[in-house]
Amino acid sequence: MAVHNEAKIGEIAKTVLMPGDPMRAQYIAENFLEEYKLVNKVRGIYAFTGKYKGKEITVMASGMGMPSMGIYSYELYKFYGVENIIRIGSCGGHVDYLKVLDIVLVDNSYTEGNFAKNMTGTENHLVGASSYLNRIIEKTANELKQKYIKGNMACTECFDPYLDDPMMFVNRLPKDNEIMGSEMESFALFYTAKHLGKNAACLLTVSDSLCSSEELTSEQRQNSMNDMIKLALESTLKL
Repeated sequence: MAVHNEAKIGEIAKTVLMPGDPMRAQYIAENFLEEYKLVNKVRGIYAFTGKYKGKEITVMASGMGMPSMGIYSYELYKFYGVENIIRIGSCGGHVDYLKVLDIVLVDNSYTEGNFAKNMTGTENHLVGASSYLNRIIEKTANELKQKYIKGNMACTECFDPYLDDPMMFVNRLPKDNEIMGSEMESFALFYTAKHLGKNAACLLTVSDSLCSSEELTSEQRQNSMNDMIKLALESTLKL
């Protein structure tokens, strides 16, 4: 029984897109889905189920951080029979070749935290996305002629701009993991999916960078997010 989701069994689709922000979930439902219905609003974490080009899709917020993503993804996989979750969110860049507005497909997620040990008692700090979902997303991106960069991300427990010394954090990341940037949810999603035998992927739009002082307007953020949202939605048609 799901503690944090009031949707009835059958009201959640087999494939779920997960932005962090509940209002982003509402935006996607209102602008991209047909016949959508609000199926969860517990704690303000909206979930909408509707159709995209005839395909049933649920869009549900994850909230911020690994604990929040861990709870919602676990319940979706375990209690609602969800098979695929694609996180769609934003990230900060750590390397100069990753530019603001770039779209990133996450290959592996690294964390300094203990999410894995907490969940299963296993020491694990690096986990991969579902190769099955990533292949579909890459194929779809190529068909759409949508540029993307595939690589590894750090999944943090603190928001980068609020760190006393962000570069100290960056410099202690394992160099052989070739980490491009950071966000806050992917490790929990990937690890939960792997633990439960499900599929998970993560698409991110670069919203800021430690290598640049560039700041996006709200319009630029929205348009770049739309490209990522469309890529995720088009990918679901192949599932």
